[in-house]
Amino acid sequence: MPPSRASANELARLLEAVATPLYVVNDERKIIFCNRACCDWTGLAAEQLLSQECRYHSSPDTTGAAAIAAALCPPPEAFLGRRTSAGITLPKREGEPAEAAVQWRAEFVPLGSEAPAVRGVLTLVSMTTAADTGEATAEMTSAELHSRIQQQRRRLAARYHIDRLWGDSPAMRQVRAQVVLAAAGKGSVAVIGPEGSGREHVVRAIHYAAGPVKAATLVPLACPLLDSDLLQAALRTLARGKSSDAVQSPALLLNDVDLLPAPAQIELARAMARFPAAFRVFSTAREPLADLATRQTFRGDLACLLSTLTIRLPALVERPEDLPLAAQWFLEQANSRSAKQVSGFSPEALDRMADYGWPGDLTELEAMVGEVHAGCKGPEIDPGDLPPRIAWAADAAAHPRKLLEAIDLEQFLAKIERELIERAIEQARGNKTKAAQMLGMTRPRFYRRLVQLGMAADGEETLEP
Repeated sequence: MPPSRASANELARLLEAVATPLYVVNDERKIIFCNRACCDWTGLAAEQLLSQECRYHSSPDTTGAAAIAAALCPPPEAFLGRRTSAGITLPKREGEPAEAAVQWRAEFVPLGSEAPAVRGVLTLVSMTTAADTGEATAEMTSAELHSRIQQQRRRLAARYHIDRLWGDSPAMRQVRAQVVLAAAGKGSVAVIGPEGSGREHVVRAIHYAAGPVKAATLVPLACPLLDSDLLQAALRTLARGKSSDAVQSPALLLNDVDLLPAPAQIELARAMARFPAAFRVFSTAREPLADLATRQTFRGDLACLLSTLTIRLPALVERPEDLPLAAQWFLEQANSRSAKQVSGFSPEALDRMADYGWPGDLTELEAMVGEVHAGCKGPEIDPGDLPPRIAWAADAAAHPRKLLEAIDLEQFLAKIERELIERAIEQARGNKTKAAQMLGMTRPRFYRRLVQLGMAADGEETLEP
């Protein structure tokens, strides 16, 4: 018999009086109840939270009540009837320090036995802990990686958009520190890294660090297509975009500057030397410009002008410890764009992904995650959901090709000759003259070979009679 309206109202009144935050998300992933403590905790009125759709992601493009609803989203496993616990880090409030991130521990209790009987999820927020500042590891669960992303987003998103700068490796920490340094300066910046590593994104993160509204014009150019005339036209455009009251100078983004034709290099070097403060120049390349100048494939003076600060983006294969966090981030971005919600990758799937070389770097990882997100059947991505090329790489890593052993021909032949000589001496019962005859050698030649092979006794006669 279903509960009466009076019973339901009494239950709601009792839950409203609970001192700890709690809320209910229905099977359509919409918040249908939150108590007063939950409203105080989130800083939103019940009217702002109710009916908000919860998707399992941490996108910086989501703000306000939608961002808080995303932070409150139960893991996808809870909607399959599994009771789980995880950390919640709320987005930064207006005027609140970004560093003041606190992780709340939550219990997600399914309301029902298993899908499709689960009618919703009751969440009980039970305790607070200091936000984790350790490193993400491959042993972390999907929920722990999700919480880790929430924490890093809160600490770093106030400075710049970071959807290509995830990672706890020393190399990525250095990159983030350099981005902050570059955003505060006005000098030229060269971003070095392989294709797909997010070089242009880093430039835009630096340029728009103060916000798109305050930033000056950024003109991107594809250097392989440039000649001196096109470059002159672009520089004139920048000059016209400069106003006397502008906070920033206009900026030029030279994509793949290492492929800039020689005539255009001459024109750019002249313009930068003549008008050093007229515009800021960002550039991207696959190798450090100083190395190219050393090999005389790039102008040395231009390499110096463009490389006031050089930021090197490590390839994903060079920092395997960052792979779980980057993959989780791209997965949650797919969650934010789709009604389908996936919690993360199984440890076995991450192990297989770690064996892959990622020639397309982060761009390839993002595309692969989008592909498996659309095709997976369960709440978690398993090895069977991964593309065949990932499995082939794992098999290749498990069965490495045997290297051909080098053969030293002279050493090999000397060993055989030594064995033949020893056999002849043995058959001749130590008579070396007879042994020489058995081998078809003259006595002097036989003794010379004994010396060369280190088989002659000290003081033994080796000269011809």
